[in-house]
This record gives sequence, C-alpha cells and structure tokens, in this order.
Amino acid sequence: MSDQRPADASFTTPVVPGFHPDPSVCRVGDDYYLACSSFEYFPGIPLFHSRDLVHWTQIGNALDRPEQLRLPSAMPSSAGIYAPTLRHHDGRFWLIVTNCSEGGGNLLVTATDPAGPWSDPTWLPGVKGIDPDLAWDEDGTCWCTVAGVSQVAIDPSTGRTLGEYRRLWSGGPGAKAPEAPHLYRIGAYWYLLIAEGGTERGHGVSIARSLTPNGPFEPCPANPILTHRGTDHPVQNTGHGDLVQAPDGSWWMVFLGVRPRGGTPGWHVLGRETFLAPVTWEDGWPVVGELLAPGDDVPGDDAFGEPFHDDFDLSELHPSWISVRDRSPEHCTTKERPDSLTLRARGASLDEPDAVFIGRRQQHPACRARTSIDPAQGCGGLAVRLDEQHHYGIEADGAQVRVVSRVGSVRAVVAAQPVPAGPIVLGVRITEPPAPHDARTGPDVISLGIELPDGTFTSLATLDGRYLSTEVAGGFTGRVIGLYAAQGVVHFDWFGYEPLKA
Repeated sequence: MSDQRPADASFTTPVVPGFHPDPSVCRVGDDYYLACSSFEYFPGIPLFHSRDLVHWTQIGNALDRPEQLRLPSAMPSSAGIYAPTLRHHDGRFWLIVTNCSEGGGNLLVTATDPAGPWSDPTWLPGVKGIDPDLAWDEDGTCWCTVAGVSQVAIDPSTGRTLGEYRRLWSGGPGAKAPEAPHLYRIGAYWYLLIAEGGTERGHGVSIARSLTPNGPFEPCPANPILTHRGTDHPVQNTGHGDLVQAPDGSWWMVFLGVRPRGGTPGWHVLGRETFLAPVTWEDGWPVVGELLAPGDDVPGDDAFGEPFHDDFDLSELHPSWISVRDRSPEHCTTKERPDSLTLRARGASLDEPDAVFIGRRQQHPACRARTSIDPAQGCGGLAVRLDEQHHYGIEADGAQVRVVSRVGSVRAVVAAQPVPAGPIVLGVRITEPPAPHDARTGPDVISLGIELPDGTFTSLATLDGRYLSTEVAGGFTGRVIGLYAAQGVVHFDWFGYEPLKA
C-alpha cells in the first residue's frame, strides 16, 4: 500500500470504526484529515490524520475547552454537536458545525494545526439550519450551504451573512431529509453532494451540478449514486458522504454506515461508522464503487487499532476519552492521586444527565474492557452506555459488587455478591450471541463480572445486547464503554480495552 491512497478497492469494515458518524474529510499535500460528529459528548468533534485514507490516528478534538463547547445538563442525549464540515483554505483549517442545544447554533473554528489548538468559536447567528458546509469561489466569496438545501454567502472572519438565502436543490422527488450538503468546484462544474432518505435504512447520497455555485443545479441521472436501501448488504444506512482527491488524481468518498447484526429487524450497536469507497468519473458524474462482501480479502475488525491500555500516569487524558456533556476537573482528574483516575460523583447515577462518566467508543463487535477500582470512599464502576435510559454497569462499593441494568424506565440490580479480597478488577465481555434459534436473536451478549487474581473472568450476569442498540433506544449515537462514579469518590488504577475474535 502506498502512503498516499488505498491500494484496495473498498472496505466492508469501516476505516474509522465505532461511533464516528457524519465524516468530513480534506487533504493538504500528502496528508488527510477527518472530523466526525460527537453529539452529547465532551470534548467535541474528534479529529483524525491519515496518509492513505485507510489507517487513521486520532490527533485531538476541535472543541476541547468549555469556552468552545457548552452542553447544558438538561440537553437530551443525541442533541449537541451535529455534522461538521472540515476544509483547508488560504493556509488555515476551517471547521463549521451546529451545536443543537439551548443557547447553541452554528459556529466556526479555525486552526493552523489540526491537532490544535483551535480558536474560540465565531458564531453565525444568521445561518439557520444544520449540517453547514463551506466553499470558496474564485473571487473569494465564502458560501455556506445548509440542510434543506439552501445557501448564503458569509464573512467567515466575523460570522456575518452577506445577502439573501437562495434555495438550491433538495434531491430526488419525494426523498425525505435532504441534508449534509457539500459544494465542490471540480473541473468546469460546481457539484452539490447531499444525503437524502433519512439516516436510517433509506439513507443515500445524491449529486447535482451547475456552472455556478448558486445553481440552477442539474441532478445526476444515476441518483442516488450511493445507497444500500432494499438490499441485504452487511453495511446499511449508507449516506452523508464527502469527496476527496488523492495526490495521484484518484477520487474517494468517505461516508457513514452501520453494521446490523442478529435477527429481524437487525440491530446496530456501534453507532454510525465511517466507511470508504473509490470514485470514478463517467460523463462528468461520479460513480461510487462497490464495497467488498464479507469473506473477501479485506482487513478484519482486529486490524483497526491495537489494544488500548491507560495507566492514568499522564497529566492529560488521551483524546479518545469522552465524557457526558462536560468534564470538570473537580469531578474528573488524574492529578489527585498518582497514576490514577479519580472520579467524584455529583450525587447522580448513570441515569441522570449530569452523571460523572468517562469512556471510549466501542469499536469492535466483540471486545472486552477491564479496570482496577478502589471504591473505599464511594461507589462506581465500569459501564456500557448508549444513553441515560439504556446502559449496563458493574459497580462496587465497600461491601458489594453488583450488576445494574437500565432499559427504558426500568432499573434493576440483576446480580450481586460480596466484594472479593484484594484488588477489585471489574470486566465486561461483549461477544457474538449463540447461533440464532429464531428471527429475534439479538446482535450480541454482554457479560459483566469480576476478574480473579489468576486472570479468570467470573461473570455475574450475561445480558442481551439488543437493548443497548439504536433500534431499541433511538437516537444518533453508539455504545461507549467507560468508568463512572455513582457516589462519593472512586479511584481507578488502570483501564484496558481490546478486540476479541468474533
């Protein structure tokens, strides 16, 4: 494989697995940069770097300071940061995004280095709608296009709108939710790429072109140029694409998709993930290549990322750690006790929107996570979280280890035992379910238990994974596995995550 683009045609497995939706990509020289949505999690907008579009490394988060990102505790899950667009223009990186929470709106941040620091936000009060895009024409005018699809010129340095809104093109007849617009100058034409059909099974990507950035736009006769609707392809909900050209002149599209598993209707648990496909051009229109089928010669899930281990021996957390709505040093710090993460509860469990939780996205269908906990001054543990009403946890206090389940309005302690002698190591194992015996078999099973000093894992409870899926819970996010404090002060000596063979 070269260091500039993929050698293979396409990938059934995602290039950025786990809850990394709404990808936006740009290239500077031989380097590619990618940004994704983050919704109710802080810090916001994970940023990745690659030299080949296949292997991505997280280099930071664009919104990593409270003055950049405020997510109210009353904000529901799956609100917050929606659909960024990342571009490089005039020697700077520009990122525009919508904060869908009270007091939010569209904002723009810039940086000379995508690893940060990023600027404080420039707010765009005149830009209405979600999924904002940026494009500059030859005379330097900056066009902002939003879902719907409409467009207005802006001054990106001040956030002022210039002139009136113009309706552009809203996709195919009858297609719902025209969104995720991206405007490009390619050759003689301006191309307008959009998503349509909603971000569920009907999702797709369509395109139109014009001789000017303002239209009128002519739709591609082959629209939608990407969709898996109505098929049995293992990757579904494909849409929200962005185009990029490699140094050798080849074209590629990043887009989101999901991997449903289990019986009917199929449950996806990792959220919407980032996929890659090749693009060729025919008669002036882009043609998106096919993804390979399972069993073809593509990298397996275990190829994406090494096992992750954190001893909490650094003053700053790895950028892949995310928290619910905020991360106050008063409630989350590695500086209170050497080589430990200290979480201080707000008096709220994982059921509450201001829960003290820090986690990493689940990125593999089969995986395990472990942590060593000291609950002498409180109660806390290890959880698999989809939202406030859908999570499983194993927690410990000074007397008990117990498994807690929250599904909808029902919260239950499903297993408990006395705290074992010696260090307390809590564990979660997520594996494929047994062979389906009927059409209702879920996507996976989640075992929660303790690890004995000899390394043996003892499960206290094994729960059905479908209840931590988007098809059950709704929303736009995926599972996050991490640590929480339910009462008092809890210290964690280390955390480990690794993929398992499916």
